[in-house]
Amino acid sequence: MKNWIIAGLAVSALSGCAQLESYSSAVKTPPPVSLVGNWQTTGPQKGLVSPEARASLIITAAGDTLDCRQWQRVIAKPGKTTLLGGDWVNVNNQSRVMPLELAGSVLHYDKLTLSKVDQPTAECQKALAEASGSQP
Repeated sequence: MKNWIIAGLAVSALSGCAQLESYSSAVKTPPPVSLVGNWQTTGPQKGLVSPEARASLIITAAGDTLDCRQWQRVIAKPGKTTLLGGDWVNVNNQSRVMPLELAGSVLHYDKLTLSKVDQPTAECQKALAEASGSQP
C-alpha cells in the first residue's frame, strides 16, 4: 500500500500538476503583448452553461485579468497572469488556475475558444470598473 502512495505522488509530481498555495502566492507577471487585450467567445460553446451565454476575458499589460461570464446575470472574477511551469496561466481570486493557450489569433481558455475584440461588452466594462477598485 505504501509503495502505491509513493508511486502516485511521483506520477503526480512528474505529470506537471502544479498547484498554488493561495491567490496571493501567485506572482502577477506582465503577459506577452499577444495575450493582452479583450477576448470574447463567439457563438455557442461547450464550456458555457447555455448556447446564449457569452464569456469575456480581459487581460491588461500589467497582468491583471477579469473573467466575465454573461447569461442571466454577470459573474466577473478578477485575477492575474503568471508563469507556472513555463506556461502562461490565469489565476483568479478563488485560486483557480487556468492555462492561456494562444493558437494563431485564437485563445483557448477554460474549455472556451475566444477571439480578440476591440472592447468588452458594456456589462463587462461595468464589472471591470467595479473590480478595479477592489482588485489586490
